[in-house]
Amino acid sequence: MQSIFGTDGIRGIFNKEITYDLAQKIGYAFGTINNDTQKVLIGRDTRVSGDLLLEALSNGLNQSGKEVIDIGICPTPAIPFLIKKFKIYAGIMISASHNPPEYNGIKIFDHYGNKLNQKKEIEIESYLNKIKSNLIFRKEKKIIQKFDLLEVYKQSLIDSIGNNNLNGMKIILDTCHGSASVFAENVFKRLGANVYVINSNADGSKINVNCGSTCLDPLKKAIKEFNAEIGFSFDGDADRVIGIDSEENILDGDHILFLWGRELMKEKILSRNLLITTVMSNLGFEKAWNDLGGILIRTPVGDKFIHEAINKQKADLGGEQSGHILSKINNYSGDGVLTAIQIANFCSKRNITLKDLLKTSFKGFPQKLTNIQLTSNNKNFKDLIEDNMNKLIKEKLDNISEPCRIFARNSGTESVLRILVEAEDKSLVDDISIQMTTIAEKIIKDKF
Repeated sequence: MQSIFGTDGIRGIFNKEITYDLAQKIGYAFGTINNDTQKVLIGRDTRVSGDLLLEALSNGLNQSGKEVIDIGICPTPAIPFLIKKFKIYAGIMISASHNPPEYNGIKIFDHYGNKLNQKKEIEIESYLNKIKSNLIFRKEKKIIQKFDLLEVYKQSLIDSIGNNNLNGMKIILDTCHGSASVFAENVFKRLGANVYVINSNADGSKINVNCGSTCLDPLKKAIKEFNAEIGFSFDGDADRVIGIDSEENILDGDHILFLWGRELMKEKILSRNLLITTVMSNLGFEKAWNDLGGILIRTPVGDKFIHEAINKQKADLGGEQSGHILSKINNYSGDGVLTAIQIANFCSKRNITLKDLLKTSFKGFPQKLTNIQLTSNNKNFKDLIEDNMNKLIKEKLDNISEPCRIFARNSGTESVLRILVEAEDKSLVDDISIQMTTIAEKIIKDKF
């Protein structure tokens, strides 16, 4: 059986890779093998298919003997937060994160609030094979709605900066018609900020469409229009964030880690001056952090790998260039709104604009990320393409004398091959990107 789990749970186009029947069986399998609790929290983003998947997962969980607690539309980090706070739940988040509306996904959390490790994923898949195809799921609809639990999570965000506030800060939020639409504005206003929100309707048919953390144009326009000093753009389930300043300079995950890590280093509360990031992070970030006396450890792409490294290394902070940041504040659950609050708080406490704060960050090496559509979603095919590309990349790097990095990997959430090229010379980055794209397209054509 081809693995249904990617780098961040199970994900695909609804009614194609993610079906009602599959969701029922996943709920049943997870409920049956999970003996730690009888209660399972379920949250979802705004996608149109979310209600159907909630029903399907609940059917499966109910039939396995589990009680379902529906907390409504919420961000992904609310699930692990509530699990850890109340210690009586496991949890599931229905979301496809930054993907477009036709996608959806299932992220599963254990009784400790952690995303399932590979061993548990394999156990679920093995159990799925044992479920009879003709098993009839009774639609018992034993679902208890506890939408008020979102307020508990919201209060934790407000409490995260103690007695500080964001009074007078002019902030733009792009909630991308997703999870952040139902709570982010309220949280920032309660912290004292002067807030304007764009793409604010909780509309699953528009989620991530020309907005959000993967499309900053609406945020840039709003920053100019409202003369704001800072803007934050979230993805569909609000577990990541990208910021921009008043001059449209981008605050990505690398800059967030550098600036946040430096603050903790100055306060002498960053363990071993260590940051955890992924293979995609900028070489300029690594060089600047090392120059400060810091240590940077890279992992494969995916927050679960960062989480594993944080636990192994006993680190305090880690994250991805995409804006998925894991900190000690909330037990290392990636949280875009929490991250945005911390960055705004740094600026507020020091009476400095994000523009001036970013000037003190590192200078990144030119990078180019190219996404190449794959002609098949078959895992063996995708692995073959990635292996062939990385063999050719090694040969290419052996012939380049200056600092340069070329990296090819299959996306864990989409049927694309991602090729990252990075060097101090932008023209070299552009040239190599073209060459690598041409080579990849030829390999894909030959192997299909």
